[in-house]
Order: sequence, then structure tokens, then C-alpha cells
Amino acid sequence: MTAPDHDADVLRAGVAGTPAADAPAGQAPEQTRDGARRLHLFAYLQAPEHRTYLAIMRLFTSTLLADLSAGEVAAALAAAEREGRVAPGESHVDTVIDRLKQLVRWGNLVVGRRETIAASIAEFQHGSVRYQVSKLAVRVQRDVDALLNVPEGAREVSRELLPAIDRGLSGIGQLLSAALSAERRDPDGKPARQARERLAEQVTTVFLQHAELAATVRDFYAYLGQVMTRHQLAPEEISGFRNLLVEYIQMVVEDVLRHTGTIAASLAGLAGARGELLRLLGPADQLGTDVERARGRTAADWQELTDWFVDSPGRPSQVAALREATARAIGSLLASVKRATSGGGLVPGRRGELLRLAKWCDEADEEQAHRLYAAAFGLHSSRHLLPAPDYDSDNERVPWRDGPVQDVAVSVRSRGDRGARGRTSRVLDDPMTEETLLAEAREADQRRGAAVAELAAARLPDQELSGDALGVLCELLTLAMAQREGTEDTGSALDPVHRLRVTVRHEPGRRTCVRSASGTLTLEDTALEVAGDGEIPSAEPTGTAR
Repeated sequence: MTAPDHDADVLRAGVAGTPAADAPAGQAPEQTRDGARRLHLFAYLQAPEHRTYLAIMRLFTSTLLADLSAGEVAAALAAAEREGRVAPGESHVDTVIDRLKQLVRWGNLVVGRRETIAASIAEFQHGSVRYQVSKLAVRVQRDVDALLNVPEGAREVSRELLPAIDRGLSGIGQLLSAALSAERRDPDGKPARQARERLAEQVTTVFLQHAELAATVRDFYAYLGQVMTRHQLAPEEISGFRNLLVEYIQMVVEDVLRHTGTIAASLAGLAGARGELLRLLGPADQLGTDVERARGRTAADWQELTDWFVDSPGRPSQVAALREATARAIGSLLASVKRATSGGGLVPGRRGELLRLAKWCDEADEEQAHRLYAAAFGLHSSRHLLPAPDYDSDNERVPWRDGPVQDVAVSVRSRGDRGARGRTSRVLDDPMTEETLLAEAREADQRRGAAVAELAAARLPDQELSGDALGVLCELLTLAMAQREGTEDTGSALDPVHRLRVTVRHEPGRRTCVRSASGTLTLEDTALEVAGDGEIPSAEPTGTAR
């Protein structure tokens, strides 16, 4: 009965290692059966015995190819139990076996067997069954340890990687030319093999550098957003964040913008030779085809790298998002400064006084803390924190510290009063303005319908279009262009209201000219197709769909 169980565990581990990209189109990875199984790998982090599970997983991930029995794990946990890192009794061998079996059920460990010499049946059972860590569980534990060691402060952005990425992309172009030349001379020769290895080394280095840069940028702006959402900031905190925004963020944004132009030019130069580059970086024959490739070996990796630096129609780059996030952070800082310095905002000395009172209450004993609270807030009963209820009853057996929490309005925290500020503006009923806006909307809709009908009935490129029809064509043409990943792909866009579709196909040597009253639109190496009647479909179908 042991061998089939072992084979099943190995099969489950192999299934868990299959890529989530095999999921049906339009379905999230976590909704698939494989994705749900992978989420069980995180179950031990929230278990009541999570300290024991963490100690076991760290033991398996501390060395390469760890192959441990329950007895060896119990011996290692005994030292952790003496140091207080796990609960008492967790190092008992029976308890350790239960923990190991649970990790196997979650998919973090797999079961193996090894021949052993034992003096008893119990010793044979404890020593012959071996456990090994699964591939995905190693990643989970590695991320957990990294998360537990991350400080709460801001993470420094690796700005020095930008010129390295710039130089690396330029070097990839040179190495690609050298590798292609060596391959033409002798495809199986040593120079060609060495050129491919140097090219693969440069590509891996560039993608590792970009991954580190993107991670540091995301972490830094996540910390910045967390800080900027705070409503109350001390004057010294505002000064520190001002220096952070004015000096550090400005330096980061300037570095990114300075190198984005040359990086975009290098990526554009490599886009034409991307097919040859990916062919030279093909998978190693020794590993087969069903392996997890390093970054930079697929067209999707290069497209992701390009989208980080270069804007595309409908998809702004991360550089543009970085500029926008910086502007929002500076605006939030200015709003915090305004609240702290204006008369209607935070009183400068109130926060320090509250912190000083909290420190006194923390250092005082119970009786002195009650007296401090009563003297500070004028509440001379430790059990009546809330206002008087509507009914004549009170739970006098619940101390105020264990009772319900009362939400305090911002005006009470900052100004100490409940008076309303300003007045609520009235909602005006303006029927003339409403009718004017409705008429303008109807007119715009009619012009749009007429333009779409003209475009649907036009014989392009012979017929001249009006300005409105050309505007509709340019709008759909922009959406169709955005659907294409490359210049040789086909893209289409649909106007869902008027049932009009514009399709753009790549045809070398074809020149499409669309004339209008506003000018002539010329498309090189492109075929343009317009299909549809331009009519708005009725709400109720009159016939059978075919």
C-alpha cells in the first residue's frame, strides 16, 4: 500500500507544478482546480500551530535536496522547543508525524522512501518514511521569510540599475549581430555556441535588473501611498515627507525620464529582430520543453519590458504611471500641510498632548490611570464612556476599556467641538438648463449616427468623407491599432451601438488613402475594411438569429 501512495503524492506534486497558463481563456488562475490546490500551500501560515509549521518548513528549505525523516525533524524541533520558538510538546515524534502528514495533504511536502536498518518496527516506521519539500512550497517559504524580514520604512529605489539596463539593451543588439554572424559561418562551431551563451547571459542580466528595479519602485510607492492616506501628520513628519518628495522622488523621476528615451530606442531596434533573438535563446535540449524558462525567453517577457518604458495606444507605460503617482503624492502632501497650518485643521499642539497623555496612562497603574483619564476628559466614572442610552439601563459590570468604541468625528478630534462648518448647498432645479443639455445630447447623438451611416455606406477609398465621418473612422482605427501586438498583426474595433466594424490588415506594398474635407489620411502597407450597416439594432429581435 505504500508504493501507490508514494506514486500518488509524486503525481500530485507534478500536477501542482504545471503552469497556470493552461487555464481556459477568460478564467482567473485561482478559479481553476490547479489554482485552488496551489492556494492550499499557504494554509500552514494561518494554522494554530503556525510556529511549528514555520520551523519545519525552514528546516526543509535551509539545505538543497533535504530528505528528512520524522525522527530527524523531531530532533531538530527539540532544540527549537528548548529555545521557546515552538510550543512545548511539539517536538514529540507522534506530534511531528501529524504535522508532516498535514503538510503533505496541503502539498508543501512529498513523501519518499529509503532503505534503513532499524532495531524495532516503530524505529523502521519513523526512519523509512522520508519527506521532501515541493518546488512551489520552497517559493512560498522563501517569500514568507522575505516578508517577515522587510522593515516598515520606505524601500530605496535601485536607480543605479537604469543605466545598467540601458547599456545591457545596447549590448544585446551587438551580441545578437555577433551571434548571427557566427551562426552563418559555422552553426555547430564553438564560436557560435559561445556567442549564444554570451547573448543569453546578457539577456538574463537585463531582465533580472529590470525585475529588481520594478520591485523597488512598486514597494516605494506603496509605502508612499500608505503614508499619504493618513489624515493627521506631525510637523516633523510633514517636514520629512517634504524632503522625501522634493528631493528623493524628484531624483528618481529625473533618472527614469533621462534613460527612458535611449531604452525605448534600443527596444524598438530589437523589436524587428525579436524572432531571431528568441530562436537563439531556445530551450536547452537537456531539460526538454516542459520547463520554467528564465525571463527574456518569450515574446511576452519582451512585450512586458517594452510596456514598462514605452506608451502604447490605450495602455500607458509604468513611466507615465510613475509621473502620475508622484503628482498625486505631492498634492496629498500639500493638502496635509494645509490642514496642519490652517485655522480649521489640526491644532499643532493637540497631537503631542494626546501622545503625552497616552504615555502617562501606559506607565501608570490601574488606579492612577483612572484618575488621569477622569482629570483629562472630565468623565468621573470609569464605566460610562458613552452618552446616556435611550432606555434606562446600563451594563455596570463592563469596564470602559472593554466596552464599545465610540467613533469621534474629525471636527471633535481637531477642534474640540461638534459645530458644523459651512452650510449645505441647495440642489437647484433648473428645467431650462436641463432641456438645453438634453437637446445638445440628442444633437450629438444624431450627428454621430449620421457620421456612422455615411461611413458604412461609403466606398473607400474612392469616396470623400465628411469631417464627422473621418472622426469616427479615426476613433475606430485607433482602437483597432491598439489591438495589434506587432505591425504584421490584424486588429479590429467595433462600434457596439451602430454595428460598425473597422478591420486593419498588414499588406506589404499597399497604400490606402482616405480623402475628406479636413484632409487625406494615408496608411502605408495597410488594408482597411469597413463592415456593417451603421444602424442601431432594435431592442426586440424580429427574426431568428442566424
